[in-house]
Amino acid sequence: MELKPVNELSYNEAMTQLGQIVTAMQSDNCDIDKLAGYTRRATELIAECRKRLTVTEAELAQILKTLE
Repeated sequence: MELKPVNELSYNEAMTQLGQIVTAMQSDNCDIDKLAGYTRRATELIAECRKRLTVTEAELAQILKTLE
């Protein structure tokens, strides 16, 4: 799994990586020594995705406002 800084990932890349982490954590073979790292990375990815969704929502609201 490539670990670029989360702000350098596209939204789709971030969501894909988040899915990979969830799959790894749910695996019967999950390495307990990596659990904290998985959780930390997942938290960073979720925060970045939320931020982008919030920004996009605000942009769309502004665009739609021009139609009124």
